[in-house]
Amino acid sequence: MQLAGALALVTGASSGIGEATSLALAAAGAQLILTGRDEERLRAVAGRTGGTALPADLARPGAVAALTTSALHVRGHIDVLICNAGVGWAGPISEMPAATAAELTAINLLAPVELARLLLPGMIARRAGHLVFVSSMAGATGVRNEAVYAATKAGLNNLAESLRYELAGTGVGISLILPGPVDTPFFSRRGKPYERRRGWPAPVTSDRVARAIVSAVTQRRAEVYVPGWLRFPAWLHGAAPSAFRQLAGRFS
Repeated sequence: MQLAGALALVTGASSGIGEATSLALAAAGAQLILTGRDEERLRAVAGRTGGTALPADLARPGAVAALTTSALHVRGHIDVLICNAGVGWAGPISEMPAATAAELTAINLLAPVELARLLLPGMIARRAGHLVFVSSMAGATGVRNEAVYAATKAGLNNLAESLRYELAGTGVGISLILPGPVDTPFFSRRGKPYERRRGWPAPVTSDRVARAIVSAVTQRRAEVYVPGWLRFPAWLHGAAPSAFRQLAGRFS
């Protein structure tokens, strides 16, 4: 899909992957509608990209519908949707506040569902468009002490896969992005820094994920792992789950 002149809606655009993706899309010639909870940072990103800032908290009831209505007023349709907004929480599930579990579910999974539901009819009618869902390796394999986060991302993975079947032949593309750890404010906001034995795998930059997102749209790639070698543990998890669990128990 050509990005030059396309109108893209990016969620979670005020920092991290969303900010980097907004800059990359603008460099490719896309026009942008940017949304996020940090209004000051969002407007700064909009200023750098020439985009339109529509601050929103996607965890609030009715926020997605209101955002969609406002976004469609800009030009009447959306060509590309980047579902990037996400929040995390680390710790045993028994210690997780109920409100936090609800927030993760609302932002990470329910908001993309609602955005797809509201924006897909227009794309299907025009027989053109592209949806990108930014997931996580946690959704492909699970991860210790991030059960709810991993569950929301697993749901996002299956949403993308199911829509890919549903939309076959409509002209609308679906891409799923599965990054490993990314060097963004995500970890500080979830309340626990990134920690892995020997510091491996090392976090990648948000710019690297942004390049993968742009490539996924322009080349209509169904699934992109960042970095690419993460495709192997995802494959092993499905092909030999017992072996994967033994390795995960030893190294994760």
